[in-house]
Amino acid sequence: MSENHKITIQKFPFSESQFKQRVKNDTTFTYTSEEELAMCRIILGSIDLTTLEGTDNTEKVTKLCETAVSFRNVDRGIPATASVCVYPRFVALAKQKLQGTGVKVASVAGAFPAGQLPIELKVAEVEYAVAQGADEIDMVISRGAFLEGRYQEVYDEICAIRKACAGKVLKVILETGELQTPQNIFRASQLAIHAGADFLKTSTGKIAVNATPEAFWVMMFAIRQHYQDTGAKVGIKVAGGVSTLEQAYTYLHLWRQNMGREWVNPELFRVGTSRLAGKVFEKIQDFFV
Repeated sequence: MSENHKITIQKFPFSESQFKQRVKNDTTFTYTSEEELAMCRIILGSIDLTTLEGTDNTEKVTKLCETAVSFRNVDRGIPATASVCVYPRFVALAKQKLQGTGVKVASVAGAFPAGQLPIELKVAEVEYAVAQGADEIDMVISRGAFLEGRYQEVYDEICAIRKACAGKVLKVILETGELQTPQNIFRASQLAIHAGADFLKTSTGKIAVNATPEAFWVMMFAIRQHYQDTGAKVGIKVAGGVSTLEQAYTYLHLWRQNMGREWVNPELFRVGTSRLAGKVFEKIQDFFV
């Protein structure tokens, strides 16, 4: 690391067999119907309702914003989603549609999803999204640089983007499916945390291997180590392939079991999805039939 930003990158302290057993233990759980209702409420209120497609347009983004708010039912304790996540060109539209609702506007920026642009252009896109009104920025790390061992470059890029969105929530996407090993995921998590990430995020949802409990567990372990060392909290966002209730329950349980109930809120736990929100809402409705 640079002289101005000296950090210690620790080694992932578990063998493969130890690690897999811990994940297996932490993903084995049961729940009552009352606990399931509580989980559904938490998950719905933690969702970044997302559309990141080439076919995105004004009508689609407007509908997404309307959907995010439509879930809210105060009498039944049903929240709106935490945010709507869109490409930068739709940030101003989403901001307008969500004004006064409490739902945040998140934007991917910084050459999402591949990250293959010079840092100057990445920063310019982040600055544009912020100028358009984004409350949160979801950036990707340069996986090619990381896998070549150019950790200083990766760290410096995150720092530059952190500076470009100062005062906004920064979620750093590791794209764990491309990092190949728990050690790489752990190292990338530490780089992102030390560079100023508010959240670690698993995936873009644009590759074959997206979020997994194993990758989530490694990221969570890095967050917990950082908290124990510094007292500073960093959140986590699971994204990419989270499309069933059981998957969402597993990630929520992992987080709550290892971090504690005070970490279970939208400021520290998010789920990025375009498919799950409706299913969670329908499940909540079933409890009131």
